[in-house]
Amino acid sequence: MDTDMLVTFRTVRPMSDDEFFEFCQINDTLEFERDSHGNIILMSPTGSIGGGFNADVTTALNVWNRQSGLGKVFESSSGFKLPDGSIRSPDVSWIRKERWNAISREEKLKFAPICPDFVIEIRSVSDGLQYLVDKMKEYMANGAQLGWLIDSFDEKVHVFRIDGTVEIKQINEILSDEQILPGFSIDLTEFLE
Repeated sequence: MDTDMLVTFRTVRPMSDDEFFEFCQINDTLEFERDSHGNIILMSPTGSIGGGFNADVTTALNVWNRQSGLGKVFESSSGFKLPDGSIRSPDVSWIRKERWNAISREEKLKFAPICPDFVIEIRSVSDGLQYLVDKMKEYMANGAQLGWLIDSFDEKVHVFRIDGTVEIKQINEILSDEQILPGFSIDLTEFLE
């Protein structure tokens, strides 16, 4: 769980958004992100337990969203162009319907130029905690309203809010936020192995 193993590189000249999208499509067996400095980050696949946990969390959020009709849920392969120029793919994300509907179909076909309202990052075996904390701060600085960093190794959830506060909860606490996700709550212990 050390970011010393993180693979990042720069191209000879910075790629435009369209070039980066094409690069990702050509290399579709790999997953990449781009930080605000133009560095390309190779994302490693998660282990099977982590992938199952991610699917369970995504499903729970999607069930709530289908019932509430308040927005759109995305899984980990969805990329978004954030206001700082980075292109990120949160493990799970959600965008309010009115914000999502304000984006053109053409923009949605690539990396939609929007920061999700709610993001979840789930720490996997290959993730360093500080790297993910910094990534969560980046989401919040770019307009996310709420972020959950789920760390099943330390059995904690770091809750990031738009006002800059970070609350650390135990993984066995029920998570919810009536202001951002009215009516949604989740018990992560149901999905732990």
